Amino acid sequence: MLKFQYSSLINAPVETVWQFHERPDILQLLTPPWQPVKIIRREGGLDVGAVSEFRLSLGPIPVDWVARHTECETHRLFVDRQVKGPMESWEHRHEFIPESGKTRLQDVINYEIPGGFLAELLLGWWVEQRLRDMFRYRHEVTKRECEKT
Repeated sequence: MLKFQYSSLINAPVETVWQFHERPDILQLLTPPWQPVKIIRREGGLDVGAVSEFRLSLGPIPVDWVARHTECETHRLFVDRQVKGPMESWEHRHEFIPESGKTRLQDVINYEIPGGFLAELLLGWWVEQRLRDMFRYRHEVTKRECEKT
């Protein structure tokens, strides 16, 4: 099991950052321009049972990814888990932590790459770097949008 974490401080209250994540176009906003992802459907907002379905490209190979929300505590966290996709397992916790009137936005992902230990040894660094690039972008967009005055 591999673990990825990314955290940043947003100069906006938790309610503002949460509401930003409730936007119907949030997946389009947070998808980096260099990442070939097509959003197939998004149903249920952030609530438990919500579903997001994407089609992404791993090189020339199209891969479907379906995630279902398994936890939701308004203004605190939501969790999605891969139901179908390229990983052996994937659980993504989105945490919104109040910090002196600001919000600590923290993404924690526990995942397994198909192929077990050897695949993690060979590909883990590459997946980690892709995740770091993606979440840096996502947090920059969130910061820009939520800190508008």
